[in-house]
Amino acid sequence: MATHKPLILVDGSGFIFRAYHALPPLSRPGDGTPVGAVYGFCAMLHRLIAAHVGSPMLVIFDVSRKSFRTELYPAYKAHRPPAPEDLVPQFPIIREAVRAFGLPALELENYEADDLIASYARAAVERGMEVHIVSSDKDLMQLIRPGVTLVDPLKNKDIGLAEVADKFGVPPDKVGDVLALMGDSSDNVPGAPGIGPKTAAELINTYGDLETLLARAHEIKQPKRRESIINNTDIIRLSRKLVALDEHAPLPLPMDELPSPHPDNSGLLGFLQYQGFRSLVSKIEKELGQTAPVLTNNPVPSVSVATPELAEAPPALSRLSEVHLAAAYGPYECVQDLPTLQRWVARAQAAGVIAVDTETNSLTPCTTTMVGISLAVAPGQACYIPLAHVSAAAGELALAADRPPQLALADIVSALKPLLEDPAVLKVGQNLKFDLQVFAQHGIHVSPFDDTMLLSYVVDNGLHGHGMDELSEKFLDHKTILYADVCGSGKSQITFDQVPLDQATAYAAEDADVTLRLWHSFKPRLVAERMTTLYETIERPIVPVIAQMESTGVMVDPGVLRQLSQIFAIRMNAFEREVMALAGCEFNIGSPKQLGEVLFDKLGLPGGEKGKTGAYSTGAEVLEGLAEQGHAIAQKVLEWRMFAKLRSTYTEALPQAIDPRTGRVHTAFSLVGTTTGRLSSSDPNLQNIPIRTEEGRSIRRAFVAPVGHQLLSVDYSQIELRLVAHVAGIPALKQAFVDGIDIHAKTASEVFGVPLAEMTPELRRRAKAINFGIIYGISAFGLARQLGIAQGEASEYIKLYFARFPELKAYMESTKELCRAQGYVETLFGRRCHIPSIAEKNPARRAFAERQAINAPLQGTAADIIKRAMIRMNPALQAAGLSARMVLQVHDELLFEVPEAQLQAAAALVKQVMEGAATLSVPLTAEAGMAANWADAH
Repeated sequence: MATHKPLILVDGSGFIFRAYHALPPLSRPGDGTPVGAVYGFCAMLHRLIAAHVGSPMLVIFDVSRKSFRTELYPAYKAHRPPAPEDLVPQFPIIREAVRAFGLPALELENYEADDLIASYARAAVERGMEVHIVSSDKDLMQLIRPGVTLVDPLKNKDIGLAEVADKFGVPPDKVGDVLALMGDSSDNVPGAPGIGPKTAAELINTYGDLETLLARAHEIKQPKRRESIINNTDIIRLSRKLVALDEHAPLPLPMDELPSPHPDNSGLLGFLQYQGFRSLVSKIEKELGQTAPVLTNNPVPSVSVATPELAEAPPALSRLSEVHLAAAYGPYECVQDLPTLQRWVARAQAAGVIAVDTETNSLTPCTTTMVGISLAVAPGQACYIPLAHVSAAAGELALAADRPPQLALADIVSALKPLLEDPAVLKVGQNLKFDLQVFAQHGIHVSPFDDTMLLSYVVDNGLHGHGMDELSEKFLDHKTILYADVCGSGKSQITFDQVPLDQATAYAAEDADVTLRLWHSFKPRLVAERMTTLYETIERPIVPVIAQMESTGVMVDPGVLRQLSQIFAIRMNAFEREVMALAGCEFNIGSPKQLGEVLFDKLGLPGGEKGKTGAYSTGAEVLEGLAEQGHAIAQKVLEWRMFAKLRSTYTEALPQAIDPRTGRVHTAFSLVGTTTGRLSSSDPNLQNIPIRTEEGRSIRRAFVAPVGHQLLSVDYSQIELRLVAHVAGIPALKQAFVDGIDIHAKTASEVFGVPLAEMTPELRRRAKAINFGIIYGISAFGLARQLGIAQGEASEYIKLYFARFPELKAYMESTKELCRAQGYVETLFGRRCHIPSIAEKNPARRAFAERQAINAPLQGTAADIIKRAMIRMNPALQAAGLSARMVLQVHDELLFEVPEAQLQAAAALVKQVMEGAATLSVPLTAEAGMAANWADAH
């Protein structure tokens, strides 16, 4: 087949898993067959075909996990879990979808999809054709050469020689050599121990190729590298065979028969309609100018709560959609002078509801520079106001020659401040927390506002992600311009102030346009689905609280971290020497493989089990079991691992997170990161600092108060146990909380029949483990491991617990049944936590979902309560004339910076606000501590 069009080779298997993880579970109307991955695959394939009209295209799949590589090395990919149960029935439907689009679905026994892609690429280049491989698989980078390009569909970006060099440090023809040395954990390719990607690239660049390196390995100066290469030559050569792509695999479809997409339109539309993909059917109907056939035998859609794409929308939403989704996306206006800006401000004030978005040169809002602002006054009507774009050639403002002198930053702020603070104009944003911080730096306090990310979170929590790009594709059927499209990625990335103005306008204004359309889609659902109270009283008012807390940050003393890091290093060295002495040999204690060989081969310790890779398992559970049996070496290794993790995660990493301009750490709190409503922390994560050990708690000593202040820590006491007593209506536990009795001692007394006066610490410890374990769905096996007792004894404890507190058992069973019936559970404040996997056929996954269903109302209500307290906190402090500042939230704890003279008054007020955040049938109790550092205050 002669063609001037490039051959498009699609990594079908990669597309399947991307589609599966990108969308929530969807069910086919009528029979309930899972089709979420099918829908995502069809949408991606449709876009791909539209982008390559007339090009020959092949979609290539893996046929099974067995191939010639598993014959060479049975452990190859053996550690990968089986495909999700709900994905398996979608594999054949996806192949049917490919054929409906007029393309062949190719696969070949004993070969992987990568081998077929490599073979077709070779054959096409030999015929003088260009080849575009659509995949994000790094292994396929080996194929890049003149005429062969890799296109990453995740970033919509071509990957060429420069990108390969950035990732691997070598050209494409040497990627296989680097992979053979460094190994590949995702495919279970062993490689050379201790050789990472940078070292592998350095060695290949030094010696030219893998075989030369192996022949001259004795010349390597670094002893560890030299020994690793020499001692593992056979493994490295095996690894090279595993990562090499077979460019001469048989071609299932001859090159002379390469097809271009030629779907039978009625067949394609019928296929899509049968699957229930109405939005995709409508889109293709418009493109084709025809209507899908009516499938009279297709039952009325009967969809689960996890299928919003297929479900009928409320009437109000449907009417809004018809009006607002019809407008084109752009073109948008770039505001270059003051009269134009004033005209847009007037339009915005007349509209009454506008979307607003800021563009910055970094993702750290407290110290960032605002580059521009976008406004949308109606769907399709948006503008971009540039503030600080730099000309790459001149190093000056891109609009300096065009912009009148009066359009300075001060003039823009002056024009926008009344609009953004106007109580008669609703400002809409996506993840508006970020924009509030940016505007605050310029004295603008945006109000009132709505946040489309939170609107989505409130109505569809647990069903899908809440990012703008995902929401746009899912609810507007519109693929947005991605940040990576305009700024690049990796080493080639530029900051937004360097983006050309036409591209910046298209990207930024579209963000505002999409946000406004999403608001029109989500806002009516609050009333229709009775979620207005949760949104208006908890989710929306928490946004400025979190924005202010992030901007404030928390002080961290790098000197304390350096000192701890040195102490941890000394302790690690001591444990390492002790381990070597007990082992009677030198080995890499950080290598699970070497550790397993020492423990189970050399020392002959019991319980050694090899995994599919052929290496012994040396996880924490294995080592803890050996330590319980009295094997000191296992306990020493556990201690060494603890210090290694503390050092790498905290004492070495936290100093790098200190902002040099503020001297503080500014963590980012996600408002939609959990299904229970809890906040999550990242960059860095300050909510996971360990507190169960003295060494872990010592990390908190580095979190300090400024001069003249102290840190005040106020923590809810046993809030989830109190909620258990309240929601399950357990009289004995409720009375214990009312009377202020030690709840764990009370539980031990009730379950074990021991009077409180005769309570022993051991019985109380066991009752505490049961109390907290029960609400997290602990099993008899888990309780036995935690308490160090027989599984039968632990099972008896759980039976005694439920016998004494039957109300709890009834609550748990009724909650599971309710979740199965409606697909979600609710907190006391009406938050819905959707748990689609409650209907899983797989017993293990279903059991996990049931534990989620039991715990989510408790953990979610606790999250709602502390948010209510946080919302009330600043007004209460200001009314009392106190200047305490909230700097951190960690689950059930709030941390404040307080002037020393105000400590007692602030502690009393904070306790009062937290304890009054909810009214239950048991008292809420908060405990306060204060000190110069967090460890001593908690």
